Amino acid sequence: MTGQAFKDLLVISIEHAVAAPYCSCKFADAGARVIKIERPEGDFARNYDKLAGGQSSYFVWLNRGKESISLAIKQPEDMALLRSMLARADVLIQNLSHGAMARLGLDAETLRAEHPRLIQCNISGFGEAGPYKDRKAYDLLVQAEAGLASITGTAEAPARVGVSVCDIATGMYAYAAILEALAERGVTGEGAIVDVSMFDAIADWMTVPLLQARGSGENPPRLGLHHASIAPYGAYRCGDGQDVLFAIQNEREWLDFCIQVLGKPEVATDARFSSPSARTANRNELDAIILDVFALSAASGILDTLNKARIANGLVNTVKDVQMHPQLRQVAVKTGDGIVEMPAAPAIRRGETRSYGAVPTLNGDGDSIRREFAVQNGNRNQEKGRLT
Repeated sequence: MTGQAFKDLLVISIEHAVAAPYCSCKFADAGARVIKIERPEGDFARNYDKLAGGQSSYFVWLNRGKESISLAIKQPEDMALLRSMLARADVLIQNLSHGAMARLGLDAETLRAEHPRLIQCNISGFGEAGPYKDRKAYDLLVQAEAGLASITGTAEAPARVGVSVCDIATGMYAYAAILEALAERGVTGEGAIVDVSMFDAIADWMTVPLLQARGSGENPPRLGLHHASIAPYGAYRCGDGQDVLFAIQNEREWLDFCIQVLGKPEVATDARFSSPSARTANRNELDAIILDVFALSAASGILDTLNKARIANGLVNTVKDVQMHPQLRQVAVKTGDGIVEMPAAPAIRRGETRSYGAVPTLNGDGDSIRREFAVQNGNRNQEKGRLT
């Protein structure tokens, strides 16, 4: 069964790329009716690649369970249709460029006056105010602008986080904020206007390095597969050339690691390593000791001793390794070109087996949506499907 929490909710999403589709996808997964408004040429994320059974991996991931209609909303007929849809909607999500909705006559305050129960979520790169509000923003640009790239990678060069974390963070915050607004509307009967920016989202995730830089007066270092604040915590090469990653989080684990894994109890009380801050300050000397020991064994042997000592550990897997990982849960999703398997939603509701709706073809639901929301019927049953 699909999720049923929002089976009576109508979500209209004027969306493209990743952040807004991520947010609306969560509503579709929970049973909401999500109508995706696309340009006549379609969401450009449809063409990022063709690696998910012949379709875009991004699009398949983010658009399951939605309906698709293609609208040229600058044209009067399609604008009238969109307004008819908004008259019955519970939630509007949009990530058009800054000012685009206002130029269409659909600015937030106008929509609030026309539809006081509507919850509006505006997703942008840099927010609705401030000197950067009109700038275009994509995930990698925001990773760089917000300083995330500066703490990612090795000492030699910054790097992009390998997934679209700014987009994903923004979509998650948008979903949470809309849920709050829905809960509040259940009490007050009033809608809300929510603004979420990619920059603000990832700036929140950057709080620790920002506080550290303020406190130290220095930029946090790039350490590759090592933790900037904790040592030892990172990946270490074993005798067979394979990397093992482990983490020490407290003094009990540190003592067990020195005795059971390193076989060097004297290291535990060495003044250079006798506290978390000392170990971090002297990480190079500590790493040299660890690497000397690990070089004597294959990764399997090191993992065995770490497990016996109850030290958190893992392998530095490739993406292809993860495809075969014994903990990976997957679900099958229908697309126009067949079935695609992808990771299941992380939250598990006990007693429920969740399935996902199909990935829509461009304008695949256009005819039926146009009939349903035809302007002559626009004032009929406007409250049908609204979630209290």
